[in-house]
Amino acid sequence: MTDNIPNASTAPASVSSLAPAPTLPVDGAPGSTMSLVERFMNDNPYFQAGFGLMASVGLTAVRQGVVVGTAALRRRMLVTLEINNKDRAYEWFLAWMAKQTSEQATKPSRFAPWTRSHQLSVETTVEQRKNGSSSALFKLVAGPGTHYVQYKGAWMQVKRERETRSMQLMSGTPWETVTLTTLSRDRKLFPELLTEARDAAMAGQEGKLVIHTAWGIEWRPFGQPRIKRPLQSVVLAPDVAETIENDVKAFLDRRQWYADRGIPYRRGFLLHGPPGSGKTSFIQALAGSLSYDICVLNLSERGLADDKLFHLLSNAPERSFILIEDIDAAFNKRVQTSEDGYQSSVTFSGFLNALDGVASGEERIIFMTTNHVDRLDPALIRPGRVDLNQLIDDATPEQASVLFKRFYGGRTASEDITDIEVSQFADHLRNMVHEEMQSGRRVSMAALQGFFIRNDARTAIDKCGDLFVFKTPAS
Repeated sequence: MTDNIPNASTAPASVSSLAPAPTLPVDGAPGSTMSLVERFMNDNPYFQAGFGLMASVGLTAVRQGVVVGTAALRRRMLVTLEINNKDRAYEWFLAWMAKQTSEQATKPSRFAPWTRSHQLSVETTVEQRKNGSSSALFKLVAGPGTHYVQYKGAWMQVKRERETRSMQLMSGTPWETVTLTTLSRDRKLFPELLTEARDAAMAGQEGKLVIHTAWGIEWRPFGQPRIKRPLQSVVLAPDVAETIENDVKAFLDRRQWYADRGIPYRRGFLLHGPPGSGKTSFIQALAGSLSYDICVLNLSERGLADDKLFHLLSNAPERSFILIEDIDAAFNKRVQTSEDGYQSSVTFSGFLNALDGVASGEERIIFMTTNHVDRLDPALIRPGRVDLNQLIDDATPEQASVLFKRFYGGRTASEDITDIEVSQFADHLRNMVHEEMQSGRRVSMAALQGFFIRNDARTAIDKCGDLFVFKTPAS
């Protein structure tokens, strides 16, 4: 019985037979799925490209959403105002900013507007002193770039931009804009700021005469505003000044009368006479007395053509006289070639059409002056183009007497001459001028004025006889 029972010690099991057998992945097990996905993601370039594309699209969508959201928020919360350099408010605002910057540096105040500019431009002007010398004045204005202003407690961003790739066709200057940005709740401050800038600009010109010149197709102020000359300071023959002044005032008061009758609202004046008789001086004094500006137009200017002339005459600044001096030099019997061979681009027919043609402007007062009225074409001085033709001649006895008293009489008289002597000298000068006129010798008011400036009363009376020259009386 015992022989049939195996002995365990005599038949030991091998180590290899007792170790667990390795297992292979079976489809459907979790571990096998993850391995396949990982290998697919790592080894498949199309999946990687697609994932990158999806991420890029997602980021782009997010970025566009931020941009759109920011723009929507900006439209809802902010308001902007754009001013281009063709608008008069452009210069007013830049001058206002320059003034605030200057006052902030010299007189800081907690209640004054606050400005901060890091990009500046300079504007240089030349000022004439009383002693005859001149000095340069430098004004720092906001240059192209971003600036900040605090106005009445509200913050504003000011961005001045200059377009360097394109120019204004007629003037040849670059396009510029100033953009103001602030909170929507403060938009009411824009009109207030512009009104303040305008008033500041007008205050600088108050009591002064502004001269404009043509710059391309635009009128621009020339130099600094001048002190107005009193109308009575220009001594003309009796009733001459009153005739012109009353005519201008009557025209200004009859705007509706012209409109009711369908008559173009414009007026033309021709002042003719010898040089130095006071034609231009009277126009300046008249403009000052009526608080008008003067636009000086040179028809012989290079580059001025008929189309630009039409635009200038139709777009003159409000409350301004257009002054064309020496009209005979521009159109001398319709010959427009100068001595140096340059021929004006303004044609005679174009000038006539600009005065009273179909496309001519209205609400306009034109003064023309000439020393030789006989050289003007009759088509130029016919009624409708020239409504008042006025001779301003050399000094008459009455003019010379009045001018002498104005220089040497009253409070301006020196201590060594009495008012009685001034009156006697004036009568003597009146008789002298009368006698010289009888013999065909004349003297201009400009010559008398210059002589009176350089000499005292007695010397002027003794030597002014040398000023008379033979002249043919003007007609």
